[in-house]
Amino acid sequence: MDSYLQIVREILEKGEPKKDRTGVGTKAIFGVKFEHDMGSGFPLLTTKKMPFRLIASELEFFIKGLTDKAWLQERNNHIWDEWCSPVKVPYGHDEATKKKMLEEKDLGPVYGFQWRHFGASYIDEHADYKGKGFDQLKELVHLLKTDPSSRRMILSAWNPVDQGKMALPPCHYAIQVTVLGGKLNLLWHQRSVDTMLGLPFNIASYGLLLHLLAREAKLREGKLVGFLGDVHIYDNHVEGAKAQLTRAPKKLPKISTQSFTSIFDWKYTDSQVEGYESHPALKFPIAV
Repeated sequence: MDSYLQIVREILEKGEPKKDRTGVGTKAIFGVKFEHDMGSGFPLLTTKKMPFRLIASELEFFIKGLTDKAWLQERNNHIWDEWCSPVKVPYGHDEATKKKMLEEKDLGPVYGFQWRHFGASYIDEHADYKGKGFDQLKELVHLLKTDPSSRRMILSAWNPVDQGKMALPPCHYAIQVTVLGGKLNLLWHQRSVDTMLGLPFNIASYGLLLHLLAREAKLREGKLVGFLGDVHIYDNHVEGAKAQLTRAPKKLPKISTQSFTSIFDWKYTDSQVEGYESHPALKFPIAV
């Protein structure tokens, strides 16, 4: 994906030093557009190996509106392990706090909770929220099927009232879907962009969501667009970023979803990427 690699190049060439919450330090730029035509293949990065299973299971976690990271861990997905509800364990860098954050399973009212139960009072990861709050995803699907020309097909994960209860305030905080010429297009907004570790996940996750919504509405797949705010490379990712730019992109894979009935019944094991070939994995330490 040339659009992604160009973002990496621009940060390395023009990025300015910037301090950050984690204390690691970054090179950063502001205001970047990512764009991909789904007709050219599924946007799973090929210049390093990407774990589609983790991306897909996290998306199912969001679609279900879950907040218990044990659900992910039971599926051998550990991308949320280091975080938890700041109400139960206040954020900190010391080893004792990190251990408590690992052990606590409640993530607070993160992405999926806002998608499915916006405005509901959050209790904990075990509470039953069925029928509580506003189901933004259900409304988006309803509009997609009954009024596909609508310009109001939006999901927002940004809820200021709940910010202090979330493991992390949402980095990718809003989605808009639009239909043009029989194709479903999806745009996401992102305030903070970990370019080397997070952005490849975000691209593939929203590409998968676009695919599922297109299946739901029986539409063709169109453009995937990201409007990106603070776009950065952590200082300890710079050498890996340079190495990745020396790798020639390979042909993008295709996405296939079997036995699809509804996005609300979808399981991550229903979707597979076909023909995925990539360069070897690159290790980038996570900044917590």
